[in-house]
Amino acid sequence: MIALTPDEWEVVRLSLKVSLVAVAAVTPVAFAIAYFLARARVPGKLLIDALVHLPLVLPPVVTGWLLLLGFGNNGPIGGWLNAHLGLSFMFRWTGAALAAAVMALPLMVRAMRLSIEAVDRRLESAARTLGAGRWRTFATVTLPLSLPGVCAGLVLGFARSIGEFGATISFVSNIPGETRTLPLAIYAALQVPGTDAQVFRLAAISVTLSLGALIASEWLARRMGAGQGGHVL
Repeated sequence: MIALTPDEWEVVRLSLKVSLVAVAAVTPVAFAIAYFLARARVPGKLLIDALVHLPLVLPPVVTGWLLLLGFGNNGPIGGWLNAHLGLSFMFRWTGAALAAAVMALPLMVRAMRLSIEAVDRRLESAARTLGAGRWRTFATVTLPLSLPGVCAGLVLGFARSIGEFGATISFVSNIPGETRTLPLAIYAALQVPGTDAQVFRLAAISVTLSLGALIASEWLARRMGAGQGGHVL
């Protein structure tokens, strides 16, 4: 068993906190976007799809820089939040959670969209013909049938959040106890001679969490796509 120091436990605790908050906050947004992309037939949907997936292909440093421009204390969104709600993302764990949420969003949307598209529309039509309204059909047919893929998206988003580095360090820097998550702690330790054991411990925790999340995500995706070859990876 790997014995962690109190500082390393703090890094793990902060990483889990940031990742869980990021996934919880972005889940409604991800599901709404996924449902729109799966069901809407409107002009410009291709452009929206490309914008949603842009963080996957942009250098993470650029994503962090864009977050800094938009959500920094002098940015249009961050400035308004700071002035009216007293909410600041700069150099705080909430900023790390925001960066993790943005980076996790495309993967979550993709998994959820695939699960929604896999729902047999004839079942929804049957429910409507039996008198169920739009929202009841969604709650009793669409959502339960797409739930395994939604859960897979949550787990996949968590795995992506745990590994987030570039956008976080560009947006909120690397502050011990506040924004120093596992990837940032590993990076900081690599800059100091004689910290191989610390790097190994932190890397082992990171690999374990990420691998477990990926296995769980694929297991859920296989349940969703049983008989259809469903995958999210």
